[in-house]
Amino acid sequence: MVFSSPYPSLDIPQSNVLSYLFPRGEAVYDEPLWIDSRNPQHNLSPKDLLRWVKRLSLGLDRLELERGDVVMIYTPNHIFVPVAYLGIVGAGYVFSGANPAYTVSELVHQIQNTATKALLVHPNHVKTAVAAAAKADFPRDRIFQFSDIPNEVLGDIPDWRTFIGTEAEGESYQWPELRPEESKSTVATINYSSGTTGLPKGVCVSHANLIANVEQTVYMRYAHKPYPFGSRPQERWIGFLPLYHAYGQLYTMLMSVKLRVPIYIMTEFRYEEFLFNIGRYRITSLQVAPPILVMLSKRPETARYDLSSLKDCICGAAPLSKELQNECQRRFKIQINQGWGMTEVTCGALHVPGGIMDDNGSVGRLDPNCEARLVDDNGKDVDSGQPGELLVRGPNIMMRYWRNEAATKESLDEDGWLKTGDVAVCNDEGFFWIVDRKKELIKVNALQVAPAELEGILLENEHIADAAAVGITLNGEEFPRAYVVIHEASKGRVTPKDVQEWIKLRVAKHKFLTGGVVFVDEVPKLASGKIQRKTMRDWAKRDATEAQKTFRPSL
Repeated sequence: MVFSSPYPSLDIPQSNVLSYLFPRGEAVYDEPLWIDSRNPQHNLSPKDLLRWVKRLSLGLDRLELERGDVVMIYTPNHIFVPVAYLGIVGAGYVFSGANPAYTVSELVHQIQNTATKALLVHPNHVKTAVAAAAKADFPRDRIFQFSDIPNEVLGDIPDWRTFIGTEAEGESYQWPELRPEESKSTVATINYSSGTTGLPKGVCVSHANLIANVEQTVYMRYAHKPYPFGSRPQERWIGFLPLYHAYGQLYTMLMSVKLRVPIYIMTEFRYEEFLFNIGRYRITSLQVAPPILVMLSKRPETARYDLSSLKDCICGAAPLSKELQNECQRRFKIQINQGWGMTEVTCGALHVPGGIMDDNGSVGRLDPNCEARLVDDNGKDVDSGQPGELLVRGPNIMMRYWRNEAATKESLDEDGWLKTGDVAVCNDEGFFWIVDRKKELIKVNALQVAPAELEGILLENEHIADAAAVGITLNGEEFPRAYVVIHEASKGRVTPKDVQEWIKLRVAKHKFLTGGVVFVDEVPKLASGKIQRKTMRDWAKRDATEAQKTFRPSL
């Protein structure tokens, strides 16, 4: 069966994203929105930003780039990243952000895969960028330093301000208008995702996709709030999510403009600085991934800071247990709602609507204009209340994978259904729950075990700071295994066997950690907060030979 959003369809504009955010003839907002969290006097208003955007767009034109060419950035967060994003996209070029933690080889892959034509690099990362450019046969004269302050030439790498237009030239610059069909066919961003299988792939998202997802997310954010949208209270956000990632881009580059919400940008995430900023700037709303809530719940530093200004929190990017969600809701007296998304849906497609206090761990209802199906391994629709792979369709679904027709055909069918690889259930009220990734389910005697479920339970243990579960194959059968980070204060006080015994009281027998428990220093995660499942499977394969020697199925 096809599940439809219970909310009315939206009349979604289709234009250049700049025309959507800054309609011609309307006054541009002149209060600071992008604020340096370490120096709030260092900030940009939309009016300031638009001046820089026009100058950058003009400069890119003068580099003789062609429409559809990719411009990459390689930088940590700062207040000028939205300038690069909107200046590149608005001029008809394609934005692609590289993780600032990338090594030379990782950066080479993205430069080559995107066929990048210009590279904007933070001064701290110039050495890596130059090395990658050499290996990728990328011209050095198309590398520019890019930060929030002017920079002297570093080696022979100039500052980005050297090629952009003057202030006077920027005033007269006109970005290209896009007709509705052009809005849908013009690639705006290429963010990278592993999708359901394989190596990271470039996800092509159009101007129309971006606009649709802003409209959908804004609607769901206020759907059941106890006040009219036009009378909503002033919000303040904190921008620690990485801006090369779709989650950070949606809120920091787009929604902040549309909603006129000031956002305090953190260059890097440091937990106590994050807590301090919430109190200092009276932050009202958070956009987080589950590891942040784990920190808020478990780390002792939390109690030392004033978090009383917080009103609500949206959590996405990875599964969140209802136990942790409810604990944080009670402790901090805030509304924590989950959402579901992936890079291939621009950012999100399911949200628990704002104003509804969920305590069941749901990822919400379908956004307006979205549809979903749940199918079994044979592609047949399952009944309501039964688990199946989630397929989604709507105006926010990606155009295609970049230069990867085979992966596009594998993930996106002719009717526009995107295969997400996530297993979900839906109840009669249209609320969805994610069971886990289809490929990550552990099969124990033909029974399925969801790693996310085990991880949520493990995090309830007072000694455990973080955990990842994975299947390990021993004697030809698969068993659940956990890699666990122990709190510093608990080291020496708890053993892997203690954890195995502890979980037996909380799960069915087939979910026992019979594959073993291993203490590790850190659970590997992506910047978005998702556990690196492939790495966990590699660890399990690596450890299988040694684990086989002491394996006892009766544990």
